[in-house]
Amino acid sequence: MRNKRPTLQDIAERVGATKMTVSRCLRDPQMVSEGLRERIYAVVEELGYIPNRAPDILSKATSRAIGVMVPSLANQVFADVIKGIELVTEPAGYHLMLSHYGYSPELEERSLASLLSYNVDGVILSDSLHTSRTCRMLETDGIPIVEIMDSLTPPLHQAVGFDNVRAGYEMVSEMARRGRRHIVYLAVRLDERTRQRQQGYRQAMEEFGLQPTTLWRSQRSSYSVGAALLGEVLDQYPETDALFCTNDDVAVGAYFECLRRGVAVPERVAIAGFHGHDVGQVMAPRLASVVTPREAIGETAARELLARIQGTAITRRVIDLGFRIEAGGTL
Repeated sequence: MRNKRPTLQDIAERVGATKMTVSRCLRDPQMVSEGLRERIYAVVEELGYIPNRAPDILSKATSRAIGVMVPSLANQVFADVIKGIELVTEPAGYHLMLSHYGYSPELEERSLASLLSYNVDGVILSDSLHTSRTCRMLETDGIPIVEIMDSLTPPLHQAVGFDNVRAGYEMVSEMARRGRRHIVYLAVRLDERTRQRQQGYRQAMEEFGLQPTTLWRSQRSSYSVGAALLGEVLDQYPETDALFCTNDDVAVGAYFECLRRGVAVPERVAIAGFHGHDVGQVMAPRLASVVTPREAIGETAARELLARIQGTAITRRVIDLGFRIEAGGTL
């Protein structure tokens, strides 16, 4: 059941102004004095106010719409997740409202405010760490929430995903068991899941008595980033005999740079990625990867969300769908 949202009148009463003045301020902040503007913004922040862009009738009923926040529209991971969500929502008569936030918590906050203004019945979030205002808006609205891709971070309501720390640990352990002793982790995007995989990488390296080395990059994963990082590894850490990459895009880029430079894979350098993208699984040799159930995560998240919209209570707060290690031909 959706909570009663704070209204413009609620804000007006708090700041001692008229409803029209508050509305004017939110539409065009320069139309009110600086002092009043700051008081209005403070109350908006405190109450978690969400504007309503939908007709009034929708604020009193279900919209038959699900909001889905994704950090990347270019990443195959989230294309697979959305496919899984739609397998559940379309037959049930719900449509998706997608919003992209580029791994930025601040942009997620603004995009979520826009989604909620259309009175979506529930929301699927692709990250588990949010700004305080994002959390307040979700609490204010009261709609069901499912967070995906992470089974470790305590969820706001419910999470569907897998253990990124364990996945990183298992893949790096497999590399070490096969005799690799200088394994470098290639990390991009620097989101929470990348950090969790790095934690698993470090655990495995320390357990095998090896020295961990991580190369961090803030840009999104891509083949070109993987190729550039491979060059840095060979220049700075020539003893490297294995690469664990936070994403298959990076791993594939590193592999093709190895081909260009005449570096034998896996004889000289072993390479492993993450997620089991199609491109890596049709390569020859097949790319080693942590294969994750992206479509199943989308399906499960959608089923859980629709059940909650229909009034069913949460029975499992965290649903871990696991992963599998694909050794392929690059280990």
